[in-house]
Amino acid sequence: MAPPPTSDDDAGLVARTPPGDNAQPLSISEISALLKRTVEDRFGFVRLRGELSGVKRAASGHFYCALKDEVAVIDGVMWKGNAARLNFRAEDGLEVIATGKLTTYPGRSKYQIVIESLELAGEGALLALLEKTRARLAAEGLFDAGRKRRLPFLPQVIGVVTSPTGAVIRDILHRLADRFPSHVLVWPVLVQGQGAADQVAAAVRGFSGLAPGGPIPRPDIVIVARGGGSIEDLWSFNEEVVVRAIAECAIPVISAVGHETDTTLADYAADRRAPTPTAAAEMAVPVRADLAFTLTDLAARQRRAVYRPVELGRERLAARARLLPRPENLLAPQTQRLDDLSERLRRALGDRSARGRERLAGAAARLSPSLLARGAAEAQRRLDRARLAPALVERPLREGAHRLAALTRVMSQLHPEKPLERGYAIIRNASGRALTTRAEAAGEARLQLQFRDGALAAIPEGAPPPAPQPAPAPRKPAKSSPSAAQDDLFG
Repeated sequence: MAPPPTSDDDAGLVARTPPGDNAQPLSISEISALLKRTVEDRFGFVRLRGELSGVKRAASGHFYCALKDEVAVIDGVMWKGNAARLNFRAEDGLEVIATGKLTTYPGRSKYQIVIESLELAGEGALLALLEKTRARLAAEGLFDAGRKRRLPFLPQVIGVVTSPTGAVIRDILHRLADRFPSHVLVWPVLVQGQGAADQVAAAVRGFSGLAPGGPIPRPDIVIVARGGGSIEDLWSFNEEVVVRAIAECAIPVISAVGHETDTTLADYAADRRAPTPTAAAEMAVPVRADLAFTLTDLAARQRRAVYRPVELGRERLAARARLLPRPENLLAPQTQRLDDLSERLRRALGDRSARGRERLAGAAARLSPSLLARGAAEAQRRLDRARLAPALVERPLREGAHRLAALTRVMSQLHPEKPLERGYAIIRNASGRALTTRAEAAGEARLQLQFRDGALAAIPEGAPPPAPQPAPAPRKPAKSSPSAAQDDLFG
């Protein structure tokens, strides 16, 4: 390569190639391609440890982020296929180990790591992610105690989400058979590893989506179960997709993941947490023998409760029957009183008849013709002495005539047809009733306007034409009755 030009060189506006110089200028794309090949050849496989920052998933499914430590930062990208296989939800602040290769991005003249796999940097980072996820989901209310539902007392169908080949399903079936045999539906899933979380969530949603009364019976309760293991083995039950599926399930859910000391986010979201899968089966159903004993005891108590009032009633009835007097003793006073009253009634009727005959005889003696004639003559004399003055009769007649004339004047002024003489009209409907409002008139098919000199028929604007009136039926001649043919008695 030729040395750079000195001050003694002839500098000009147009670039010139010095004699003997065979280094042609490179384009930006060419130098970017050289850098890309050099970096990829030198750093074809690297493992980087750092903290995630600026995590973002594009609409295409690609995953973009930055890895940083205390003093440096490097961009990272994970293509769609590898991003779909992530076993955890990548978030800012997580410490991870990224495996991949370094490359350059010519569009920005930056180098970056193409991530093939992404893992949490140790169990501490895993626990930190777990706590962060728990706090976020708890803030949404997925773990609230108010959302917990009571388990059905005696479920007819039990759905179990677990591995079909492990000891868990055998323990659950054995415990159910011992306590209360029930119809069990097993939804086989992976309980750890790649895709386990999606299978568990799909199984829970599948049970919840079964229609009641369909060809496949809908469970009354769902058990999500898995045996014990490390935190990595149980991690599928900490995934957000599983937690949300359990929280949204329309059927009560029992979480039985791991041993008693193991706790997953699925336990927080479930309606009940069981320390072991066997304990979940015990929570799901009661003991049939205990129920049979309880029913027998309740039936005996019911019989005793029914018979006891009857027995007590019999005892009380017998005791009170002994205290009751004999019927003839109860009726003796009333019988004696009846005899006494009958005798008194007989004597009273005889006395009353005798007094009546005496009064009749005295009245007959006073009804003589001379006494009646004397009374009539006295009444005639009093009538002759009375004199009727004409003023006493004429004054009330004049006062009545004045009141009658006043009432006649008032009646003539208040007569409803009096305003017709001043140009007013009365609006009536077909039946002759007077209408006082526009709404009443608008609702009638025909109107009758009464003026001073007669009536005029009218039809409101917009009213339907009146229905034709049926012809009146010929009237039958009235039958003559004896009363109609009777002569006038006062003619």
